[in-house]
Amino acid sequence: MTDESWAGWYRDRQGSDAIILTTDGQQLRIRIRGVDFEGESFDDLGPVSGMPPESGMFALADGALTDCVLEWDLPLPVISDGTVHQATLSCLLSLRRPDADLHLELHFGGAVYGSRRAECDFATALATIQRILPPGVRLQSCIACAFSDYFPAPGRGLSGGLACFRGAKDAYRGAAGEDDVIGLWDRRTGFVQEIWSCREFEARPAEGAGTGHRGAFPLEHA
Repeated sequence: MTDESWAGWYRDRQGSDAIILTTDGQQLRIRIRGVDFEGESFDDLGPVSGMPPESGMFALADGALTDCVLEWDLPLPVISDGTVHQATLSCLLSLRRPDADLHLELHFGGAVYGSRRAECDFATALATIQRILPPGVRLQSCIACAFSDYFPAPGRGLSGGLACFRGAKDAYRGAAGEDDVIGLWDRRTGFVQEIWSCREFEARPAEGAGTGHRGAFPLEHA
């Protein structure tokens, strides 16, 4: 995977700072006020240097950023009547413990399609947006891909826990239920961000084989 960089803002009690958020689809990296943070989920961004919480520069909980707001835009492909177009996804994330609040807005075709104001995770927010898009318009990101799924267990994290099965495509195409996904789990390529998109994207089937544990998108069992 090739890194992508997204411009945005970081805000906390000490003020606002322009930031660049970089990801390869799995690991997230961000520099704030000269300090590098990284993590596999947006609510697990910890200082690379192991900066002690008592430094006072940032609020940390369990070693991760908290009591702050992240805001950024990223290009997100959408498929409209069989043709790929570039849309813009605006992300507003309030990192508070115990639960983060997330709001997404997709800007496409001169209109804005937004999630609810306080979604609990990226999968839910993107599913909300997909439901209100015009007929024939589909998101082209990992959450909508034919080769992605969550482990069959209650609950899921804010982001980054979506397993990719692009290395076992033919096997996953026959998966229909949690037992099938558990049987394939060790063949996963890795974990990806729900808002990531790669060249191997294929649209998720609406029903039956290939819907794995979580089902079709946006109708999910998980």
